[in-house]
Amino acid sequence: MAEKRRPVDRLDTPKALRRQLVRRPSYDTDAFGVFAERFARFMGTAKFLIWMTIVVIVWVTWNALAPGDLRFDEFPFIFLTLALSLQASYAAPLILLAQNRQEDRDRVIAAQDRDAATRAHADMEFLTREVASLRLALGEVATRDYLRSELRALLSDLEDRDSEGERED
Repeated sequence: MAEKRRPVDRLDTPKALRRQLVRRPSYDTDAFGVFAERFARFMGTAKFLIWMTIVVIVWVTWNALAPGDLRFDEFPFIFLTLALSLQASYAAPLILLAQNRQEDRDRVIAAQDRDAATRAHADMEFLTREVASLRLALGEVATRDYLRSELRALLSDLEDRDSEGERED
């Protein structure tokens, strides 16, 4: 007899997910992305650079000139180096995240611009065909000048006939 296969063993049926013993923390990716963009925007300002420079100058000055028992970071400034490294290690991924989000927005805007350009091009082609058909149609329509010239020709023909008719009488 044919062996019965369980539905789980089939390739077209997804496996059931295991229940997790510990729930993973969830977070709003958009909120985190907005935070990253704000952080990156702040890090790229002169205000940030000025404040950072002031903090470093105060730090170095305090730890170089203060009495020995009030110093908290001696000459090689290991703690300052650690703080700046920690700041850089957090800043770099946040700036990259902000750049990725901006690239996504730019990609969507570029696609919308391409769609708008395609529609505008199609509209221009349609209008070009319409103008061409109007020109052709106007070529077949009698203009005012043409009608005047025809009426003058008919009037002169009638006047010629009248003058010929009067001569015969």
